[in-house]
Amino acid sequence: MRGMRSRVLLLVLVCAAIAALALSGLPDRLLPAPPPPAVTAPEPAPAAPAPPPTRTSAVELRRGDNLVSALGRGGVGPRVGHEIAQALRQGGADLRRLRPRDTLEVTWNLEGEPVELRYAASPWLGYVAFATGDGWEVRRSQTRPDVRVEAVGGEVQRSLFEAVEQLGESAQLVLEMVEIFSSDFDFTADTRAGDRFRLLVEKRYAGDTFVDYRRVLVAQYVSDGRVLTGVGFEGGGRFGYYDPEGRSLKKSFLKSPLEFTRITSGFTYRRPHPILGGVRPHLAIDYGAPTGTPVRAVADGVVAGAGWNGGNGIQVHLRHRAGYETQYNHLSRLAPGVRPGARVRQRQVIGYVGSTGLSTGPHLDYRVAHRGRFVNPLSEKFIPGEPVPAAERGQFLRLARERVRRLEDAAPL
Repeated sequence: MRGMRSRVLLLVLVCAAIAALALSGLPDRLLPAPPPPAVTAPEPAPAAPAPPPTRTSAVELRRGDNLVSALGRGGVGPRVGHEIAQALRQGGADLRRLRPRDTLEVTWNLEGEPVELRYAASPWLGYVAFATGDGWEVRRSQTRPDVRVEAVGGEVQRSLFEAVEQLGESAQLVLEMVEIFSSDFDFTADTRAGDRFRLLVEKRYAGDTFVDYRRVLVAQYVSDGRVLTGVGFEGGGRFGYYDPEGRSLKKSFLKSPLEFTRITSGFTYRRPHPILGGVRPHLAIDYGAPTGTPVRAVADGVVAGAGWNGGNGIQVHLRHRAGYETQYNHLSRLAPGVRPGARVRQRQVIGYVGSTGLSTGPHLDYRVAHRGRFVNPLSEKFIPGEPVPAAERGQFLRLARERVRRLEDAAPL
């Protein structure tokens, strides 16, 4: 019996050895996988402390303000105001260029102390001053303006200003166009319903926000079958506007001494006089305009007379080259510095519309004489300006054709 148990035990051991040898020869992929290691869940990270609560207020600059006075009006004490101003100057800010309606944003902590100031010097340049343990530090952020060339075109119904504003554009664009054609077209006298215009203009954006206009590259104005074209070009180191053939649009004389007004009486040898009676010559152009409207010199010249002159009231009398003289009558007052012997530049303000002397209401009596004889300012052919320099004429003609074609494609009339 004992021998039987020994043989059974021996048989079990032999079978176990054979099984172990068989398993050792199997590929790893057939072996049973070991149990996965125990995974310990990570401890949650501590929550970031919430920033301390603050409040922000805005201060708008007024005329005569400096940074410290504006901040003082917003509750910042003078000592801290001077510290902020000093830090901004060291950070490159030109505080002399602060303008009325600029806005300063001040951030305060719960203790009522200013901890941050934001100031935008322009749409592309901003400064942030923030309090630290050692005083105030400044960060400057600057981006480049996004300049886009766009076409603008429209039709005059009641006024040029209204036509441009209906396009969603600024009155600044009207002034640019009037300036380009000021020697060839009198927008006061000659603008009429049905006139059409189109311009290729550079616009500056900050992101997607329009900021302002840069240069008008080419402009066209069509009135009564007449097409005026002005192409911008930097010739001889100076930017100006020329017709498609390279002739300067800037003549020696402007068409009008007022930017926007209306003609109330034209140049004639027989006009009933409203005060003295009878029929008399009116060798002038009368422009009706409110008292105080600025009057411009139509050309470079020298002041021959300035002050009261009988029935002409307050008058400015200018002498120009090539034998021309101009008179501006019934002014309310003279501009500073306008006195006999003084030199004036074209477009310089020399006085303001009034009703002095023999006058029935506010208006400007404007006269032009050539070699001692009065001439009609609206029909006189004045001296042209300098054309595109000969050395740059080929470059200009190629540029003019390209820009006019681009304008015609972008804004058909």
